[in-house]
Amino acid sequence: MDDTALLIIDMQRDFCDPAGYAAQAGIDAARLAAPIPVLRALIPPLRAAGVTMIYTREGHRPDLSDCPPYKLSRAIEAGAPIGAMGPLGRLLIRGEAGHDIVPELYPEPGDIVIDKPGYCAFHATDLEAILRAQGISRLLFTGVTTDVCVHSTLRSAVDRGYDCVTISDATACCDDAIQDAMIRVIHGEGGIFGRVTTSADLLQALAAG
Repeated sequence: MDDTALLIIDMQRDFCDPAGYAAQAGIDAARLAAPIPVLRALIPPLRAAGVTMIYTREGHRPDLSDCPPYKLSRAIEAGAPIGAMGPLGRLLIRGEAGHDIVPELYPEPGDIVIDKPGYCAFHATDLEAILRAQGISRLLFTGVTTDVCVHSTLRSAVDRGYDCVTISDATACCDDAIQDAMIRVIHGEGGIFGRVTTSADLLQALAAG
């Protein structure tokens, strides 16, 4: 499966830890942490099968020069100003403890980490250059949140011609109804945004060869 990458989107302490940015904004971080045990079961066999591991982290420069004013104002309205000090350091700022990947899923040497300033992992990053250089044509989507960063990246990947598969139980957002709707959007219209599978089905297919 050397043509395949597992995208682990924004599984950061700022989103999944009760002391992080999302919790400061009133979001139940436990919901966003739900994919952690699923990914812990998925990553080792996929890694052994030759799948490339790519992590993304959303966050901004310490001087906020790459953070649009409208994004700053929305965060202020949500009660979690980007760059404000929190229990895990400055919220959504690169280099702070909250910006890093959760310990349970921490990248191994050789894994790829993409730091992004926006929701889409292709925006203002070298993700596409890395995928092309590695000969990757299939992307497995996991992470948070399904309705924002996962969907934004997925739509861009589809437009770029990648074969996209979303692992439904390895994604999460703040609301069950929104989660269900986002998954339906992906496989609607004959799979307009690619295929949807579960971690169990993926592992079964992997075992079957």
